[in-house]
Amino acid sequence: MILDTDIHNFYEHLVLKEIERQGLQQKLTGDQMADLCCLTLNQLPSHYIRHDVDMIYFLTDAKRTEMEKLVVESLKLAQQKIKQAPVKTS
Repeated sequence: MILDTDIHNFYEHLVLKEIERQGLQQKLTGDQMADLCCLTLNQLPSHYIRHDVDMIYFLTDAKRTEMEKLVVESLKLAQQKIKQAPVKTS
C-alpha cells in the first residue's frame, strides 16, 4: 500500500470542487492557492477513503450537503486569512 496514492481525504475533493466553482484559481497566486487549500483543509475533519465511489453508497444527501456547507464556511475563513497576509515577492 502506498499511502499517498491508495487513500485520500474526501474533503480534498470537495475543497477543490468549491475552489473551481468560485473561480478562485484565477484570483489567487499559486502560493496563495496552496496556502488556501492548507488553511481550509486544516479546519475540516478528516474523512479518509480509498475510492470516491465508496462515498456514493455511504453518504446521504443530507450529510453531503452538510459537508459541502462546512467546506464553504472553512474556505471563507481561509480566504480572509489569505487577504490579511502580506503578498510574497520574489
